[in-house]
This record gives sequence, C-alpha cells and structure tokens, in this order.
Amino acid sequence: MYTIGEVSKMVNLPIPTLRYYDNEGLLIDTVRDSAGIRKFNDKTLESLRVIECLKKSGLQIKEIKEFMNWCSLGDKTIFQRREMFIRQKAHIEQEIKELEDALALIKFKCWYYDEALKEGSEKRVKKLDPHDMPEEIRLLFEQSHQQYKKKPIAK
Repeated sequence: MYTIGEVSKMVNLPIPTLRYYDNEGLLIDTVRDSAGIRKFNDKTLESLRVIECLKKSGLQIKEIKEFMNWCSLGDKTIFQRREMFIRQKAHIEQEIKELEDALALIKFKCWYYDEALKEGSEKRVKKLDPHDMPEEIRLLFEQSHQQYKKKPIAK
C-alpha cells in the first residue's frame, strides 16, 4: 500500500488532484486506514494511468467517471468501453495528423527563412516553384498545403 504522498511522486500528480479523483469515485481500490488516511495499491496506480491517458486524449472528467463506472459493472460493459477507446483512438490519430501537418509547415518555413537569410532577401525563394525545391522540402511544402488544395465541387 502507498500513501497519497508516495503516489503523488510516483505519478507526478499533485495531492489535491489525487484527492479530487478519489472524491469523484474515479480511483479503484483506495481504502482509508483507521485514522482516515487514504491508502493506494497497484490497482489504484493502474486506474491513475488510465485516467491520465483518457484526460490527455480529450475526455472530460464526467466521461472518465462514466468509463470508471462501466469498469465497476464488469463484463456487461465491455462493448461500451471498447467503443469509447475506438473513438478516442480516432480522435488522437486526427490530432496527430494535424500536428504532423503543422510540423511540416514549420520545417518548410525554417528552410524558407534559412534560404532567405543566406541571400539577404526573400525575393528568389518566394518565387520558387515547389518542383524547384529540394525533394525533402517539396514534400514538406505539399504536406503542409494539402488541406488548402481546391476540392472538386460536388454535382
């Protein structure tokens, strides 16, 4: 068993956050000793890992609470839990794609400004056709600009 201070250090969360999670019923297997002091075990640590993952994936506390409630209901909620993770997976994959596109633009702009600084002006680099750029830079340019390509008008 672990004290709240030990768990706080282990999972890098403030003690008030752990108390809040416990009060909200999010933590599995927390107990209180005869003095009323919270004690945590390995199941509690695992529930904290899941809670933090779900928070990072964009779920709100009320949604996480619903998930933890499903866990407590056992096998009859496996489908709901699986579906929730499938939705969060799709959400994270979309966020990653958007961040990769942003990173591509940032890398392209770093190259762009490096070239402009070498020449003391943007004039030449501003007029460059993507096909006249180095292959790696052209790919970054295309990735970062793909969402702005004209889309065909639906008939």
